[in-house]
Amino acid sequence: MKITMTGKQIELTPALKARIEDRFSKLDRYFHKETEAHVTLSVQREKQVVEATVYSGGLIVRVEESTDDMYVSIDTAVDVLERQLRKHKTRIEKKLKKDTFEAAALMDIPFPEVVEEEEEFKIARVKRFTVKPMSPEEAILQMDLLGHQFFVFTNAESGAPNVVYKRKHGTYGLIELE
Repeated sequence: MKITMTGKQIELTPALKARIEDRFSKLDRYFHKETEAHVTLSVQREKQVVEATVYSGGLIVRVEESTDDMYVSIDTAVDVLERQLRKHKTRIEKKLKKDTFEAAALMDIPFPEVVEEEEEFKIARVKRFTVKPMSPEEAILQMDLLGHQFFVFTNAESGAPNVVYKRKHGTYGLIELE
């Protein structure tokens, strides 16, 4: 795994770099060698914040953790990433197992063990709305008026679909689809 480390308002000491390398190497078993991880350490309002984003093929996993100690933040971030990866791996294995059982049922192959189905994600409501071209600023105003955490719109400049969303500290983010 290739790890890129950045420090915002904090100096990346050799000890911090070693800790990041050591803890993130624990995740190598989940990824192939071309995987990239971007780790940003910062100090925000007297909190030690670790933001990590891992890019592996089409999979993107992100975590942000903050505590009073940078080393604890690094450890917690890696633990959360590992938990997310195990959960993702379990979902994929369940999907593969389900497909295998369905194929076996079509071929009338009996299986001695019964696999309990876990709850799938259920969509509670579907909303449809017309999308009008607007600027990101207009989209933020519309999102705030609706009281939502994100808003999908067509960018008036590019004509491409975009998403604006609220971030943790009251700032906004923009996702531009290509």
